[in-house]
Amino acid sequence: MRKSRSFFDKITLFFKGLLMGAANKVPGVSGGMVSFVLNFYEEMIYSFQKVNNKAFKLLFSGRFKSFYQYTNSTFLILIVGGNVVSYFSISLIIDYLLIHYELYVWSTFFGLIIGSIYYINKGFNDWSAKNISVSFLGILIGIAISLMNPAKENDNLWFVFVCGIIGVSGMTLPGLSGSFILILLGNYVLLLVDSVNELYRTIVEVLSGDFSFLENAPRIRYLQIMAVFTAGSTFGLVVTSHILGYILKRWHQLVTALIIGFITGSLGIVWPWKEVIYKIENGAFLYDKTGQKVIENYQRYLPDLYLTETWLAILYIFIGISIVLILDYYGQKLRVRKSKR
Repeated sequence: MRKSRSFFDKITLFFKGLLMGAANKVPGVSGGMVSFVLNFYEEMIYSFQKVNNKAFKLLFSGRFKSFYQYTNSTFLILIVGGNVVSYFSISLIIDYLLIHYELYVWSTFFGLIIGSIYYINKGFNDWSAKNISVSFLGILIGIAISLMNPAKENDNLWFVFVCGIIGVSGMTLPGLSGSFILILLGNYVLLLVDSVNELYRTIVEVLSGDFSFLENAPRIRYLQIMAVFTAGSTFGLVVTSHILGYILKRWHQLVTALIIGFITGSLGIVWPWKEVIYKIENGAFLYDKTGQKVIENYQRYLPDLYLTETWLAILYIFIGISIVLILDYYGQKLRVRKSKR
């Protein structure tokens, strides 16, 4: 790992963290896919892998500089910091766009994923029978996940901790959307909408000197949920990174083939032309705590080619593909420039 980075590298890493955080917030889109395409996936996995016994020994013995360098902390702080800031900025913009321009947002993401498949596949030349089989398995798993029905919301703290472990998979497994998994577990609104909003309100109040939230029982409960979810995510991130780091060293090609399959299978989740199916109980729509109808699943359909919005959506698909190709082009130029130094 690099010991020092230029100011431009640091800004670039933070921006990549912002994009990754925005992707993690959107159901069906994988933050891990963003890290893969933006070429920092393996460094991220190996950096989290450095959070181990040796790191804690350095920390508790007061060797802070050695701890900082050993854990590649500059990288982790910028990436994780970008993710956190994104939840209160870029991801909120995407939430707004999903409400008002849903078809075009999904179309753009659909294009981004197609472009990502091309990007990853371009650098992968080992299509043996074994790797093809593993990739096909990844496709089947991705499709199966997209067809599952969501469970009911559950705010039990042990279950929330497990949600944190599972939900963080979107950061470590490209193609597997952690936010979509949270929808299937029934806790997407609770953990990534309600709790995040309550945390934001609390931070604003504390900065203004208002501590009245301490007497607000529902607010305290949300903060407890957010703390447990964060702990579960941190635990899951470190554990899965250790597992993936071990696997990547020994079966790099197989893992890449599986990732290509996952990402391909996830196309079904972000298919732009779909109709929401809401949960119904006793002949009436079921609503969550925010007053929104509870989603049961999606009914996908083929687009009507006679509609103008269909062709606009197709245009956004090509825009999504183009974004990945442009990032790939400039990424190659940057790598060439660095190699000449």
